[in-house]
Amino acid sequence: MTLIIRDFRPSDAEAAAASYSAGRPHLMVTPAAVRHQVASAAPEQHYRLPVGELDGAVVGSGRVGVHASSGAEGQGFANLSVLPAARGKGVATALLAVAEEHLAGHGATRIRAWVDDEPTAVAFAEKHGFERGRCAHFAHLDLTAPLRPVPELPAGVELRTAADYLDDPRPLHLVDVEGSQDEPGDLDLSDLGYEEWVAEVWERPDLDRELTTVVVADGRAVAFSAVHSDGGTRYWSAFTTASAGYRGRGLAKLAKTDSLHRARARGHTDAYTNNDATNAPMLAINDWLGYRRCASEWVYLKQLRAEQL
Repeated sequence: MTLIIRDFRPSDAEAAAASYSAGRPHLMVTPAAVRHQVASAAPEQHYRLPVGELDGAVVGSGRVGVHASSGAEGQGFANLSVLPAARGKGVATALLAVAEEHLAGHGATRIRAWVDDEPTAVAFAEKHGFERGRCAHFAHLDLTAPLRPVPELPAGVELRTAADYLDDPRPLHLVDVEGSQDEPGDLDLSDLGYEEWVAEVWERPDLDRELTTVVVADGRAVAFSAVHSDGGTRYWSAFTTASAGYRGRGLAKLAKTDSLHRARARGHTDAYTNNDATNAPMLAINDWLGYRRCASEWVYLKQLRAEQL
């Protein structure tokens, strides 16, 4: 058995996407999105995607970098994935070693990783010095079943899609950044500049602008439900939010419900979403829509030792 850890090549995109989603039907990533994430990452993010090659075949991958848009310094991330059949062969351990060395070399003092709520994954994280943090839940909605009707539009409110903002997506960036400021979590990622947002968010190849519903009130965008699609039958809720002054009016629920109806009309059959376990308002919307929890994950945190820095 020969194990090699090397940097990602564009030809690895399909294998890297497979290692990310294998055994995790609630996750969705396309090869095109993998390639885009590597190509679009800001230089200050020091993004790296190492892959694990076992006997000539890519069986694992890691998404590693620095949270450059965080207000706190020294925050790194390392999210590792290995095909189920290749686990227990040292691939994840080797990927983690490369990730820690890379992050330490770029000034990270703390590593943040998402870990499946599954005994083997949790044991691996804790064995390597990570400590448990926040919890998030995944949920699934069967789009072949009846959907809740789209709520009645309040006076002065209209629905558009992200496709209406192709010439100038700045209004959506403003809503996104404002919504991120109040997003539950242990890391502030609201400081995402417009150019970086365009590269990382707006230009993602799996962002489905026709399914991304935008709520307009008082002449401006005030809420949206962003959607990623695999181009087939799977739908992923990337982010649903409303501007601070427009919350509590049901506009996020309106956006998400309308988007799901658009997806069903197009032939999508399965919708997935993910929320912090403390995000009661969005969890309530998902429950109302009929989503049912299908998996969970934990944030695990690790301080890098002095000798690693």
